[in-house]
Amino acid sequence: MEQKTITQKIFLDDVYKKEHSSVIKDVFFEDGYPVLILGSTIFFPGGGGQSCDLGEIENVPLRDVFEKDNEIFHVLEKTETPFSRGQSILCRLDWARRFDNMQRHCGEHILSGVFSREYGGVNRGFHMGSDYMTIDISLEEKDNGKESDDEIKDPNSSMKTDGINWEIAMRAQDLANEIIWQNKDISIHLFADPENANSLPLRKPADFDEDVSVVLIGEKDDPSDCVACCGTHPHSSSEVGLIKIYKVEKYKGMFRIYFDAGARAMADYNKKHNIVNDLCIRHSAGTEDLMEKISASDTRVRLIRDELNTLRHSVITSRIEETGNILDRLAKGEDPLCKGPFSLKGDILVCRWNDMKTDDLLNIGRPLSEKIKKLLIIVSKKDNTLLFFSDGNVDCSKLVRENAGIYNGKGGGNATSSRAIFPKEDDIDLFIDLAEKHLR
Repeated sequence: MEQKTITQKIFLDDVYKKEHSSVIKDVFFEDGYPVLILGSTIFFPGGGGQSCDLGEIENVPLRDVFEKDNEIFHVLEKTETPFSRGQSILCRLDWARRFDNMQRHCGEHILSGVFSREYGGVNRGFHMGSDYMTIDISLEEKDNGKESDDEIKDPNSSMKTDGINWEIAMRAQDLANEIIWQNKDISIHLFADPENANSLPLRKPADFDEDVSVVLIGEKDDPSDCVACCGTHPHSSSEVGLIKIYKVEKYKGMFRIYFDAGARAMADYNKKHNIVNDLCIRHSAGTEDLMEKISASDTRVRLIRDELNTLRHSVITSRIEETGNILDRLAKGEDPLCKGPFSLKGDILVCRWNDMKTDDLLNIGRPLSEKIKKLLIIVSKKDNTLLFFSDGNVDCSKLVRENAGIYNGKGGGNATSSRAIFPKEDDIDLFIDLAEKHLR
């Protein structure tokens, strides 16, 4: 096939070539980065949902490879290495990145082919992310008894199901992995005329206005998949290794399948296998009874949490009563008998509890507002917070708003309840002293 680009695409002829000598046809700079046009290249410029290859040219790392106006541009990192037209250079491919892309992209073809063949699903979107891949499957074909309108029949059941559920996804995954294990040949067919590409059993018609590259998995008479694609692919399905589906969800009237293939799918399995092993050790369980033991543990935790909530509410009630009694004595002019967490600062009652959260302390102070003669301050030492309560005669919000900043504090609230948070514990007592002087 006659190439329209100046650069010969070596990756179309030999996808496994890792080093290649070429000649610079042109060189220029963009924002200080050298950009080379080569006579021939092993670097795939990206396309079809697949990212570009990377590697080195004359030991200078590539930062991008892209195709524009039928030409391939190689963008290098900034360097003092000189490049000139006609110069012979050595290209080294980042093979790990290339093979990763080959495994994943080919895995997408295999899985999409299964959904098409088994359920009439059309791949309407493909994304190759760093953590997983996605395909968006639209159930819109009626072919060989396949149902449409988001309703298909599970071959393993007599029941129809509402679209692609987890059981159907797992069956598609199993069928895709069977194709991988059958070690089917993968061939690339190049066509200058898109119409000629339609002579192959394409799952989607080739509608390109330019050169078409078709990937065929298996035989032409019995394909596991056949689709137009410009990406790089291995020579056999076995090199994909495995396919693992992670999640299925409805998406814009379609079904989005989250999955991965090859070494990335294996790495995900290893990560999750280690998590399961750790959980088994933690719960003294095997994989067979792990969920049962986790469920039993959850039940115990829920009961303990309920008991703690009961005790917490009991403590809050007791402290409301204790604080209320002191406030009553203060209102009557009697000795408040302050001790333990209670102290007086002028006419201000100060309470210090270090065993409760701020929200619990708020639940102690708020019910007491009507009993407060002047001001109640509850100190939360854990987070350097002061909680202010009054019956409204002392504006708690104004007190904090106008004075907390003196000690780098911040806060807010309303007339009967507010809070101030300080960066240092020492600032708490300093602000209490200031409040007492302010209210004399």
